[in-house]
Amino acid sequence: MSEEKTITVTSPLLPDLKEFEKYLEDIWSRKWLTNNGFYHKELEKALSEYLGVPYLSLFTNGTLPLITALQALRITGEVITTPYSFVATTHSIWWNGIKPVFVDVDEKTGNLDPEKIEAAITPRTTAIMPVHVYGTPCDTMRIKEIADKYGLKVIYDAAHAFGVKVGGKSILEEGDISTLSFHATKVYNTVEGGALICHDEATKKRIDYLKNFGFADEVTVVAPGINSKMDEIRSAYGLLNLRQVDRAIESRKTTARKYRDGLKDVPGLRWLSDIEGVRHNYSYFPLFVDEKKYGMSRDALYARLKEHNILGRRYFYPLISEFSTYRGLESATPENLPVAHKLASSVICLPMYAFMEDADVERVIECVRGER
Repeated sequence: MSEEKTITVTSPLLPDLKEFEKYLEDIWSRKWLTNNGFYHKELEKALSEYLGVPYLSLFTNGTLPLITALQALRITGEVITTPYSFVATTHSIWWNGIKPVFVDVDEKTGNLDPEKIEAAITPRTTAIMPVHVYGTPCDTMRIKEIADKYGLKVIYDAAHAFGVKVGGKSILEEGDISTLSFHATKVYNTVEGGALICHDEATKKRIDYLKNFGFADEVTVVAPGINSKMDEIRSAYGLLNLRQVDRAIESRKTTARKYRDGLKDVPGLRWLSDIEGVRHNYSYFPLFVDEKKYGMSRDALYARLKEHNILGRRYFYPLISEFSTYRGLESATPENLPVAHKLASSVICLPMYAFMEDADVERVIECVRGER
């Protein structure tokens, strides 16, 4: 094992500590720590403006917006979704007593393959839940066509897609609802946190009731809601982080360019390229390893990086469909998901975070190239 410093797969974007202390002093003086306080309201407003969306509700993490979205739209029966994601996507469906139906993904993007969706629709299907994997936009136009044809709702898990735009328009405007994660590992974080984006005031009101036990006022409970409100401390932290997120994304873009330049002549490696007209956020840098051409398996590369104190991540591996809760589903059979299995067995995400040091980027490149 190398004695060089450890390069982690990600590192949190942190606000200035002195500035944060000022906000904490103000929170202490207000003595209002949660329940739709001053900073909570300010952050909802600031994020709506930054992201270019009309209605946004803050949550205490990124999983609860998914669970609440299904409740808000009264989804039942079956939901078509992807096996190539973080488990929270499918867990949210399961927790609502709904059956997840897995559909294979597109090899170029890792996103749900629209051409496979129609065959999975049954009389019990009520919604589609795609994921903008690694922040790469789904084929939203084709998914909308299918959803409109069959009268289905569309909930986008946009956990990776903070700030992503297509043709100058926020990707969060697509579908009936989109959700975000503000976990510490994300491009923009509030330590833990998340948001739910919708398109009308009535849905926003229902969402806000649901995230606060279902209370419409002090004495009226309109639905069996849960407690998923963001507190004042994380809201203030989030306001400060919003000031530097554009610089953070530019820094990530620079790192992505360095990786691409440093690895472009290495056979057997593929990565995601920028798409014309898309404002990417460079949330991850996934490499897909062709063992025969590269001369080493993905797992062997993972081990070699680890030997040099570089922590890559096999993200997403295993597939959600392989976990014990879901592998008994008919749609979870490997024969139904060949592309997803291929991606899961070949992917490794290289270290990627804002303001990553040049020397660390170069060390990763040298290790992947076999020069260490």
